[in-house]
Amino acid sequence: MQTQKKKLPIGMENFGDVRTEDFYYVDKTGMIAELLYNWGAVNLFTRPRRFGKSLNISMLEHFFSLQTEKSIFNGLEIADKEALCREYMGKYPVVSISLKGIDARTCQMALRMAARIVRRAASKVQYLLESKALSESDKIEYSRLLDSNMDEAVFCDSLRTLSEMLEKHHHTKVILLIDEYDVPLEKAYANGYYDEMLSLIRRLLGEALKTNSSLKFAVLTGCLRISKESIFTGLNNLKVLSLADERFDKYFGFTDQEVRELLAYYDAADHYDVVKKWYNGYQFGSRNVYCPWDVLNYCDRIRSEPHVQPENYWMHTSSNDAVKRFIQESANAATKREIECLVAGEVITKKIYPELTSIDHIWSLLYATGYLTQRGQVKGRQVPLAIPNQEIRDIFETQIMEFFQENVRGDGETLSRFCDALQSGSQEDVEKVFTEYLRRSISIRDTAVSSHRKENFYHGILIGILGVKERWGISSNRETGDGYADILVEPDTGNVGIIIEVKYAHDGNMDAACAEALKQIEHTRYEDSLVDDGREHILKYGIACYKKRCRVLLSRS
Repeated sequence: MQTQKKKLPIGMENFGDVRTEDFYYVDKTGMIAELLYNWGAVNLFTRPRRFGKSLNISMLEHFFSLQTEKSIFNGLEIADKEALCREYMGKYPVVSISLKGIDARTCQMALRMAARIVRRAASKVQYLLESKALSESDKIEYSRLLDSNMDEAVFCDSLRTLSEMLEKHHHTKVILLIDEYDVPLEKAYANGYYDEMLSLIRRLLGEALKTNSSLKFAVLTGCLRISKESIFTGLNNLKVLSLADERFDKYFGFTDQEVRELLAYYDAADHYDVVKKWYNGYQFGSRNVYCPWDVLNYCDRIRSEPHVQPENYWMHTSSNDAVKRFIQESANAATKREIECLVAGEVITKKIYPELTSIDHIWSLLYATGYLTQRGQVKGRQVPLAIPNQEIRDIFETQIMEFFQENVRGDGETLSRFCDALQSGSQEDVEKVFTEYLRRSISIRDTAVSSHRKENFYHGILIGILGVKERWGISSNRETGDGYADILVEPDTGNVGIIIEVKYAHDGNMDAACAEALKQIEHTRYEDSLVDDGREHILKYGIACYKKRCRVLLSRS
């Protein structure tokens, strides 16, 4: 009889639920001991999203909270630290908030959302209204945190106020946990009220972390480290544990051993190489780690569909705005070359600012958000950067193609030249115009990528160009004859049908690749469906591409 496997905790952020409802848990409780041994009054962990920050915050809350259920830590690494557990487990009032849900078009709307988050945290301890340790004025001050019309001044003092009331009642200092502190700033930047939001968050954190005598210690998480001068002014007790810091490097993301154990548990060890290629490659400190979100999602799929291809799970949970901005800068020739090198799997060394005054420094932003990762040794601020894995490379390629297709539509004259040449059978003009487009585009030349994937890239460029002809019939990978034709074109006038077969000349021999393409068209009888549609004159194009060059051969029937 097969043993029932544990459920996979996809998207779960509540540590208690993971432990009590029989979910698979990758043990990160060693972080608790490291945090206590390497004491910091205020600890800021910066990591990309989807690397387990929220679950770790929940883990800390459950460990320290007065309301903890101690049994959920049984069998975990921290349980072996008996002295630490006796001293710290279940001994502190904990205030835990997450700012990740603040996404508003205006600062006023963002303030209302942030106030609602604080109000929820305050409502969990309404026993303070009956506390004999609090004065009537204390209770009035606390009750303001429950007001649905909380004003800005009350909000900015809220975490300090709540800490003070909890300390008075419990006679012990408070642990403060703030998850994704930088999300409101990122959203504010996108919506044009960054300075206002920066001021708001600065005041909130200043009161909570700098002037709060009721604080035992605090832990903050985020993607970005906004400069101390911008947001942590005067905070001398801040310990920053960034991507490059070797401390705590194994507690965010999955290590290689953890991935091997997870796959083995779900009888999926034979998928290890695919998982590594697609979802590994991030360097935190001196350790390589996998993105947990991706590994869990893919493992979930292959449990029921063992032969399913890997997916880009990251793309579906992010707007990928940072990559879009980066690609849009490709009008700069130097930036275009750098993008091409990155997509080709090469390393680019750039100055990275660990502290951002804003979020407009694109290289630092790409690094902080996980679209680029460290490769090799850092020298000062010079960080060797690379795309971490196939999943992120896929995002870059998708954004490159979308950028090309958006921009090509504005070039009506050249588009018309290309389509006219294609319809009239002007082989030389087709080759000339398509080469012009290739020179303007960002090329995909990764030697580690299969010829088929490269062919898909050039295929996509052609589809983007032809898309301007809204009244033409354009078919991609259509079944016809004895196979699937790359592109079939049926112009809206005349009786011409067009077949295009694209090949990547991996050895640079474009003439041979063109000949192979035409041979394939003939052998597989791609013209059958066009003939069936009444197209009397068939133009067969074999198009070979190599980096930013192309060759075109034409056959007629």
